[in-house]
Amino acid sequence: MAKATETRSAATAKAATKGTRSAAETDKIRLALTERRDGLQSEYDQTISDITELQRDRLTDSAGDDQADTGTKTFEREQEITLANNLLERITQVERALERLGEGHYGYCERCGNAIPVERLAAFPSATLCVSCKQLEERR
Repeated sequence: MAKATETRSAATAKAATKGTRSAAETDKIRLALTERRDGLQSEYDQTISDITELQRDRLTDSAGDDQADTGTKTFEREQEITLANNLLERITQVERALERLGEGHYGYCERCGNAIPVERLAAFPSATLCVSCKQLEERR
């Protein structure tokens, strides 16, 4: 565990010594991330509202349900909750990206300190690992 901490510290130091973004670039990235977070938050809030409404409807509409109906409703509820949890995780990732931007570490791999390719950040703005490190992580 100590080695992982040392590696992250070295990566952080390496990232800090690399070129910095202009204030305009940082503001543009911050705006895009903030808009993404706000959009996800709105989607999450709507999903939670829908889940609550559906749950209320199911409680009043469940008279006479057989086991199959009850099972189907339970499965659907679990799917909806899973989708809401995925949205919440994505919100957390974007907030982490905003923190990294404020610290000056956004766009650099947390593990090796190398720059994350612009194409990867365009596709996944809250990426914290470069492609190589992410592939290594997924193999484990």
